[in-house]
Amino acid sequence: MGALPHPDGTTFRVWAPAATAVAVVGPFNDWDATTHPLTHETDGYWAADFPDVAVGTEYKFQLTTPTGELTRNDPYARQVTHSAGNSIVPDHSFDWEDDHFEMPAWNQLVIYELHVGTFNAPNPEQPGTFLNVVEKLDYLRELGINAIEIMPPTEFPGGRSWGYNPSHPFALETEYGGPQAFKQLVKEAHRHGIAVILDVVYNHFGPGDLDLWQFDGWQENDGGGIYFYNDWRAETPWGHNRPDYGRDAVRAYIRDNALMWLEDYRVDGLRCDSISHIRNVDGTNDPTRDLPEGWSLMKWINEEVQQHMPWKIMIAEDLQGNEYITRRPEDGGQGFSTQWDAAFVNIVRDALTTPSDDDRDLQKVAETLTGVYNGDAFQRVIYTESHDEVANGKQRVTEEIMPGAADHWFAKKRSTLGAALVFTSPGIPMIFQGQPMLADGYFSDDQPLDWSRAEQFGGMVHLYRDLIALRRNFHGHTRGLTGQHTEVHHLNNDAKVLAFIRRDQSGPGDTTVVIANFANRAHDAYTIGLPRGGNWRVRFNSDWEGYDQDFGNFDSLDTQAEEGIYDDQAYHASFGLAPYSVLIISQEPG
Repeated sequence: MGALPHPDGTTFRVWAPAATAVAVVGPFNDWDATTHPLTHETDGYWAADFPDVAVGTEYKFQLTTPTGELTRNDPYARQVTHSAGNSIVPDHSFDWEDDHFEMPAWNQLVIYELHVGTFNAPNPEQPGTFLNVVEKLDYLRELGINAIEIMPPTEFPGGRSWGYNPSHPFALETEYGGPQAFKQLVKEAHRHGIAVILDVVYNHFGPGDLDLWQFDGWQENDGGGIYFYNDWRAETPWGHNRPDYGRDAVRAYIRDNALMWLEDYRVDGLRCDSISHIRNVDGTNDPTRDLPEGWSLMKWINEEVQQHMPWKIMIAEDLQGNEYITRRPEDGGQGFSTQWDAAFVNIVRDALTTPSDDDRDLQKVAETLTGVYNGDAFQRVIYTESHDEVANGKQRVTEEIMPGAADHWFAKKRSTLGAALVFTSPGIPMIFQGQPMLADGYFSDDQPLDWSRAEQFGGMVHLYRDLIALRRNFHGHTRGLTGQHTEVHHLNNDAKVLAFIRRDQSGPGDTTVVIANFANRAHDAYTIGLPRGGNWRVRFNSDWEGYDQDFGNFDSLDTQAEEGIYDDQAYHASFGLAPYSVLIISQEPG
């Protein structure tokens, strides 16, 4: 479909069932619809091959329809001059060189969500590009990141957007550098050992600069025409612009889009936006508003990926706690690899931002720490910040804790407490751009990250780097953080302290114990149960003054476990515990 260049010209193919004639027009033929007509095939498809149309040629389709002559951009356009401009015959050539990237296992992933336009923008007046992202790959690798999740970079109206208003779903945003620059980003990320996960939007298209709207003139009820539902099913929070998941051509359109990113652009996974609004009109679990054809579409795509590219990760944003989203298709599920977990972010953020220690509910925190889908700890993505959590009336965790004073002691201590939980709890950890450098305020597509903060808060960056190293078991003594087993064995809701055990296969170097203090109170010797005897070493203390000069450097030494049942464990030991702090402890491998 679309414009398919080859050495002898270009083949064009388009779906326009209401049209009575279709032609390719553009500056190359003075917009004359008589010189390059397409031939009608079957089921509303039109196609032709033209030897005089080469790569780089600007074009559109001119459609003769019962409602008049219409000039439209190619629905499958991979490149456009701008969102309201012309389609461009794409250049598929690209030298991938030695790109043979191997995707990390899910239990080794650490995801960094970023927005191309603001992540590393040259200045406030100019949005960043894919190549600007490349400039910061060294920083990300040194931080320990091995996957970046890119907010939607497909063509949208204007030069600034979050990206969730796609005008041309197959074309990469011109302001970001277009398709060649994006391929360069993927190649360079892979060279740095970093996977690329792309955010895609299939729950709605547009609403602006949308040539898909009433594409060939046909519509019902003033609806969107052949690519959209034209009844009550069209309604979304973003307009009456939900694709018609029941039409074969529209299903193929979305499937082709997903596979294009995974195959042609070599991205390592997709994060599918608001799946709840693909499977249900209202984005809820109300069965009377379900869209079974939306469910079956995403299931079909996931089955295709699993069959041909099982190492690629498919992430759902459903946020309804529906374990069928990540259940295998053969067991009635939709087949996603993992899904964003709303329970974790909502409960943990509430525990971090609640002003009074007495009001923190550690029972709820304990329940969400052990949450899994379908018995698999890595079927959920856990985080305290994402693009949704730091905008739309919300702000950064630090800003929520201390409005206007994100660098205050309380904000730093409680936000790093949350970060430690993200990297030690079961799930795939994710952070949002700027989080390690204590970015304040809220996210906006016209406010670039202030990279001077990376030096100003270098200790905080160090803290995140240490947490990621432990999460990925770089030093060989915290393999438990990559395992399936989690047990909250100590819960003191009066003192606001909890502790939990993470295991992979058990034993020294594996079993990892995390102690979290949710109160502004220090403990010289806080006792918890331990599963084994011997020496337990403190691998991480979030109160270390090396992370921040305001921190107390509260002493927490390695400890010899004593025999005696405590917290239903056979041994116990005491540790110094600072206010709003986390300890990570383990033993040396045998």
